[in-house]
This record gives sequence, structure tokens and C-alpha cells, in this order.
Amino acid sequence: MAPVAVMVGAPGAGKTTVGETLALRLDVPFADSDTLIEAVAGKPIPEIFFDDGEDEFRRLEVETIANALSTFDGVLALGGGAVLREETRAGLRGQTVFYLSAEFATAIKRVGLGAGRPLLSVNPRATLKHLLDQRRPLYAEVATHTVATDDREPEEIAAEIAKLLTTGIQEPPPA
Repeated sequence: MAPVAVMVGAPGAGKTTVGETLALRLDVPFADSDTLIEAVAGKPIPEIFFDDGEDEFRRLEVETIANALSTFDGVLALGGGAVLREETRAGLRGQTVFYLSAEFATAIKRVGLGAGRPLLSVNPRATLKHLLDQRRPLYAEVATHTVATDDREPEEIAAEIAKLLTTGIQEPPPA
């Protein structure tokens, strides 16, 4: 068993929104790794970061994602930093992974000032720019397909991904 599709990308790329839309379109379940981690930990992500630290969060993240990759058969959205761990990148090999790309302006508009996002709690603009620069190569490394999300509606993106799932051919984004 494996997910139908795995969504990766930066905060604000639309992983959860597009993932939910795609799951509805395909009539499969949807899961977000952050929600799964919260269920395992019994508390929200900001509390995990505050109480236990980022290292403990990342440990939980690696375990939770590895479990989901082998037991979940729907659309799975991963947290923006999940690709930082080699164990997770290795687990994504052989999966159908969609890198939802978003430019900095789009991402900052979508995440706002980082409410509820521990890594964006201090200087969100500079932090998000740094995260994008650091993680883009890792998203590209694990991606089967890259799908641009800038100036596009979730339904349009989900339709493109559904088509890619059936054809495997990536078309250029609309002009």
C-alpha cells in the first residue's frame, strides 16, 4: 500500500488545500502529516516545538511519514520541512510525489505573518525566504512532477495533478 500522491512544497504552496481538493476529485482519503503528528503527540505542533524542541518534532515527523507511506492509500500532504531529513527523502523514492512550487510573493501572501507556524514566528519574511532557498533543491530532488501554484486556483491545480496521475506526462503551465 502506498499513497496515490504525496504533496511537498514550502509553506503557502497549497499542499493541504490542493491535496484535499485532489482527494475529493479522486474519491480517496486525505491526510496531512502535521495533523497525523499532532495525533501521535497528543498536542499541536507549536506546543511540540515549544515543549520538546524541533529535534523531537522532526523525529516524530520521520516516524509518522514513514508509517503513512507504507499504510495510507490516499493523498498525503507533507509539512514543508519534511524533506530536510534524509530518511524521509529516502522513503519518498518510488512514491508519486508532486512538488507544489510557489514563488516567495505567493508564499508570503498565503501564510501571512506565520500564525501557528513555529519556524515563521520570528521575522517571517526573512525566514520564509531562507526556507525557500534552502528547501527548493530538496523538493525538486524528491519530486516526480513539479506543479506551479502561483496565481492558480486549487481546482485547476488538482485537475492538472489528476491528469498527470493518469497520463504521467507533464504539460507546461498555462500562459
